[in-house]
Amino acid sequence: MKYIRSYFSFSRKELNGIILLLTLVLITLSFPVIYRYYSEDTLYDTSNFELEILELKEQISKARAHQPLKEAIKAEYFMFDPNMLDEKSWRKLGLSDKQIKVIYKYESKGGKFNSKEDLKKMYSISAEQYLKLEPYIRIVNPTSFEKKSRKISFINAAREKQNTEVVMVEINSADSAMLTAIRGIGPAFASRIIRYRNRLGGFYKKEQLKEVYGLDSAKFQQIDDQIVLDSKLISRIDLNSATFEQLKKHPYLTYKQMNAILQYRRQHGPFGSIDELNKVALLNEEIIRKIEPYISFNP
Repeated sequence: MKYIRSYFSFSRKELNGIILLLTLVLITLSFPVIYRYYSEDTLYDTSNFELEILELKEQISKARAHQPLKEAIKAEYFMFDPNMLDEKSWRKLGLSDKQIKVIYKYESKGGKFNSKEDLKKMYSISAEQYLKLEPYIRIVNPTSFEKKSRKISFINAAREKQNTEVVMVEINSADSAMLTAIRGIGPAFASRIIRYRNRLGGFYKKEQLKEVYGLDSAKFQQIDDQIVLDSKLISRIDLNSATFEQLKKHPYLTYKQMNAILQYRRQHGPFGSIDELNKVALLNEEIIRKIEPYISFNP
């Protein structure tokens, strides 16, 4: 009993501390109640906001009411071959500009209508619209149509070649304006060619143009007879003094190969000839032959 009494006994200092703590707790707990009692609820007037909403709805309704309704496209039906129809004729059959655009896109990618059902497969033409068109579709023999198309294309190509003067351009010195004089090369291709030429240091053979982004074999065949090159204009990199910054501009070398060249030079001294590059671990015969026109070995 005496032990328990001593356990719950407090000194004056401890008792004062407990009283202060209880007082703070009571104040904290009663604060929300006191605040709600004395505070006034804030009232918001939403009448103006509601009026603005009503005015906005009214304006939208008026705008929609004044929008001109699209006139229904009146169709005039006649016998037709979808492979030989121009834009005006498609529109006469009741097709919208959007539908005609889809058909022309299909044809531009080599698509042909070999049967009536092929027109039915066009997603831009509804089943209901196809049923109205179907009785009037007459497909010309596809074989004869292709022969006719090839003949027309050949005649047009011959006329274009006959009427266009061929310009020969030296591609290692030509600026953008001179490159665009080549048939088939526009400003975008001219810019790409110059950027790649600057990275290389120049072209040593025409076929390197196929490494330019977007310039495929078909485009190369188109311009091959209009270009010449002077390999003497190629800029060379001195491999015995080149820094990493100079080497990294060249598109034929990876960063690891550049580092390998610099490390070998640091360990074994200047290169004496192209054959010494065979001793660099990361360089194979193909890479060495590709970079050969672009490097020199000044002592």
